[in-house]
Amino acid sequence: MATQEGTPIRAGAAAVPYGHVIGSDKWRGSTLAQLLQGKIKLMFEDGLGLVDFHLSNRVCVLYISETDLVSGNAFKRRLVRFRKASNLKGLVIAERTRLSEQYFPPVQNFVALELGMSLIPVANQSEAAQLILCLVHEWSREGGSNPFVSKKHCNLLDNVVLQTVQKIPGVGRVKALQLLQTFPSLQELSNASLAELEAVVGKGMAGNIHKFLTKTT
Repeated sequence: MATQEGTPIRAGAAAVPYGHVIGSDKWRGSTLAQLLQGKIKLMFEDGLGLVDFHLSNRVCVLYISETDLVSGNAFKRRLVRFRKASNLKGLVIAERTRLSEQYFPPVQNFVALELGMSLIPVANQSEAAQLILCLVHEWSREGGSNPFVSKKHCNLLDNVVLQTVQKIPGVGRVKALQLLQTFPSLQELSNASLAELEAVVGKGMAGNIHKFLTKTT
């Protein structure tokens, strides 16, 4: 399911009605698509570029398969291109399996803490389908509110974001919750200024967090 390097970047689907998902044509006939069909209105479109699924006009999914994780860094280039070229809310879904487990921790740090994107591990395409259905259904019930910042979105996403913030050195559960109350998404936290962080956790810890989030590799 890898995207070719030469594929143009699309800003997003023209319009995604509530309760619908627009998928890249490359997913047609896949296990994930078969599990979504009948439970949600799934439409396919050719040429979505780096995006695998659009959950709305502003929120999309980029999928990293087990093969992508173990075969090299091509998926990292894809995510960096997306992050630089698009202002869409990107949710990264990655297959965390017995084979890909050893590659996952650095990928988690790269996606969540360096790119400021949300990363959710799944065991397979069946679990990914359940996650997508959960997000779309919650979003539809909330009348289109952003599932990344809504306080009523899926507990799975809440827990993954909370666990990711706790990976920042010196940040425990309490501090992580304080940070997420002010910066509801990983992208907002990554973009927070030193002064904004100081207002939440104090000067000393804010300096450590800001240094960690802005460091280059």
